[in-house]
Amino acid sequence: MRIISGKYKGRVLKGYTLKGTRPTMDRVKESLFATINEYVNNSVCLDLFAGSGALGIEALSMGSREVVFVDKEYIACKTIKSNLEMLNVNTNTTILNMDYLKALERLYPKKFDLIFLDPPYKADYLEKALKKIEELKLITDTSLVILESDDINKLTFSDYYIEVKTKKYGDKYIRILKKKD
Repeated sequence: MRIISGKYKGRVLKGYTLKGTRPTMDRVKESLFATINEYVNNSVCLDLFAGSGALGIEALSMGSREVVFVDKEYIACKTIKSNLEMLNVNTNTTILNMDYLKALERLYPKKFDLIFLDPPYKADYLEKALKKIEELKLITDTSLVILESDDINKLTFSDYYIEVKTKKYGDKYIRILKKKD
C-alpha cells in the first residue's frame, strides 16, 4: 500500500494480516480521492473500520486538518500508530481502539466533513453505522460519507442521505453519500 497523492505521496504504508481484512487497492483509492478532492483540504475526517489507516492517512496527505481512526482490532491500531510515526505525523490525529458503535457514541457531538466506512465485507456494519451517524447527527449539510463493500446490496441507506456517486472497481463498490437537504 502506498500513499497516492499529497505531501506523503509515494510513501509505503505498513499493513497487517488478519482474517477478513483487505486494504483498499491503490487504483480504487486514487479514483476515490480524485472524486472527493475538493472536500479533503482542511476537513475533519473519521476513518471508521480504519485497518492500516490508509484512507485517513491519504486524507492527511491531501491536507485534512484532523483525522480520527477507529478500529476494534489492537493490531490495526498499532499499525496505524506505526504508520503515523513513520510519516512523523504527531498532531491532529486520534486512534480509538474500540467497537465502532461505542466510538461513534464517544465522538458525539463532533461533526465530520468526511466519513470513510470500509468494514469487513462479511459483516452487517454499514447499515448500523449509517443509522448511528444519522441518529447522532455527526455530519453537516456538506459532509460526505464514503461506503465500500463487495456487494452493492450492502450499500443501502435511509432517506436521510442522498447518493452522490456509485462506482464499481473490479469486485468492490464505492458509494458516496451526502445528507439530504
